[in-house]
Amino acid sequence: MTRFLLSRLIGALVVLVVKSFVIFALIGLMPGDPIDLLATANPDATAEDVTKLRQIYGVDQPITHRYLQWVHGVLEGDLGYSRITHRPVAEMVGPALQNTLILTATAFFISTCIALTLGTLAALHRGRWIERVINLTAFTGISVPGFWLGLLLIYTFAVKWGLLPAGGMPRDEGDYAPWQFLVLPLATLVLVEIGGLTRYMRSAMLEVLNQDYIRTARAKGLGSSRILWAHALRNAMIPVITIIALGLGHLFSGATLIETIFGWRGMGRLIYEAIMGNDYNVALVCLMLTTALILLANVLADWAAISVARWTWCSCASPTS
Repeated sequence: MTRFLLSRLIGALVVLVVKSFVIFALIGLMPGDPIDLLATANPDATAEDVTKLRQIYGVDQPITHRYLQWVHGVLEGDLGYSRITHRPVAEMVGPALQNTLILTATAFFISTCIALTLGTLAALHRGRWIERVINLTAFTGISVPGFWLGLLLIYTFAVKWGLLPAGGMPRDEGDYAPWQFLVLPLATLVLVEIGGLTRYMRSAMLEVLNQDYIRTARAKGLGSSRILWAHALRNAMIPVITIIALGLGHLFSGATLIETIFGWRGMGRLIYEAIMGNDYNVALVCLMLTTALILLANVLADWAAISVARWTWCSCASPTS
């Protein structure tokens, strides 16, 4: 297992290096050169001034040379400065990453708990009204776009009823408590995420409940709760745990639009503002950090699947099972 995880980490590192070069090159192709923008803002700038600025900032160098210089700076802890705010990129990314982790980690925990519970209930009550209601809820979550659901929640709870703020970040003073700013974006992410995972959990539980060892356990007289927790749920979680871990990476990518809609000052909102403002250093660092988090989620998915499979095998092989 250690060798496998090490190979996955090395593979993720190679992908990260390749992606870093691709992202760096694509950002370099974005319209609106920073030097041209600086020259446009200063009407007294001459062509010689522009050429000198390109030499100072290294914009006239080949893309590979600029990329290696950027990597060297990152390894030394220098992420550069924002062109818009003139602040170090690290000072801007730190709070944004913290806000994103608060939103996505909470949504991930709540959506996972709800989806696993609903999927298990749907499998245990197959053919009954409970399953039909859960399936309708799951299909609704899968079908409804996140941005439309977010706007609907804003209109209903903020504009029409005035119960919650329409967006923004918690403030020390105001008409709303700090936790109320988190409710609408959190609810949007949770409702969007539970649909697919609920369906996966239902399918996995149905497949496990039809296996011979479940019939054998029932024939031995084991209780329903013992069969559910000790045999069915453990085996059903082997394929589902991979989907759960991969869902964490999906949350990071999906939170970009939700953060923009609700004005949540996270990584997604920062990436959007950096790209719209041609803030190269901020956009590059944020995209690289998001890519690294998604790759880490993939590695954790493999580790979790192997761990659950070993735990299940050891439990089933135990004579007390």
